[in-house]
Amino acid sequence: MQFLSTRPGTPAHPCGGFSPTELDERRGRRKTAAKRAYDRRIGGLSVIIPATNSPETLDAVIAAIESATAPPHELIVVRNASKPGPAAARNEGARQATGDLLLFVDADVEMHADALARVGAAFADDASLAAVFGAYDEAPKEQGLVSSFRNLLHHHVHWSNAGPATTFWAGIGAVRRDAFFAVGGFNERRYPKPSIEDIDLGSRLYAAGYRIVLDPSIQGTHLKRWTLTSMVMTDLLQRGVPWVELLLSGRADRTALNLGWRHRVSALASVVLLGSVVTRRAGAASWSLLTLGAANRSFYSLLARRRGPFGAATGVLLHALHYLTAVAAALLGLLTYLWRHLDFRRVEPDDR
Repeated sequence: MQFLSTRPGTPAHPCGGFSPTELDERRGRRKTAAKRAYDRRIGGLSVIIPATNSPETLDAVIAAIESATAPPHELIVVRNASKPGPAAARNEGARQATGDLLLFVDADVEMHADALARVGAAFADDASLAAVFGAYDEAPKEQGLVSSFRNLLHHHVHWSNAGPATTFWAGIGAVRRDAFFAVGGFNERRYPKPSIEDIDLGSRLYAAGYRIVLDPSIQGTHLKRWTLTSMVMTDLLQRGVPWVELLLSGRADRTALNLGWRHRVSALASVVLLGSVVTRRAGAASWSLLTLGAANRSFYSLLARRRGPFGAATGVLLHALHYLTAVAAALLGLLTYLWRHLDFRRVEPDDR
């Protein structure tokens, strides 16, 4: 396996054409004849990790990839990019990659030992497949109430939507090199900060006729620690509002992943729950909780199994907050979209 790392403050690489980078090989691994044949079959797998913020979890993420049952053709860690944000870092890594398959892995996702083999097998077995993405496992490293809830929620959404997809996820997501560059890669100009750049990429891939699959058996452990504040701000500003704008522009599927009917009913129930608490209407509150429970029974069962009764009970409340944040994001996203797309110039009276 070839290890390439982009670092700041060094001369530009001759293949670069963007910010100063250095590509140095850290270690090589002798391939067996079977491994070489496997690489030829899939065209080589390049793993790309955006790490411009030097995360503390990076060493564990790299170690997991190096110890995989089927190591990649190369591992590229992008420590410095020409523009801010993970979108630009991933694009820079993609330009340096030599494999025909580009696997993007977040710098806080510790991949399972068999994840790379599953990615390679998905493409090797299906020539029509353009992109595939996986899921977090159900054993996040951080076991706090908010961290556990948020990571298990993400896990459950992906497990519940396995199969053909109209979106993409860059936490553990692979795409054929030709398809990636055909649609322009990640939109680093629109998304200079962590946002929905992966959803936007998936929407453009799907619109261009490429086939995407969500395979939740491709798993990794999420190492991120969530707080209540970070959860709300991420759901509201980093993902919610931009996602609403993408939907209103007609560039995203309105039923993908957590936009289906079950989630819409749950959002309505959460709004009613908040209103019933404020107005002290026990009947309405009971209806809301029963509706949330019925619509999300499998998720709450997962919480109970992993976190116990108390974790499941607090999870219901956190879930309601999650949906209330989504409703707020929808309203704010609508206002933002209208502000950006309507002409608010003052109309001067006719001087004639």
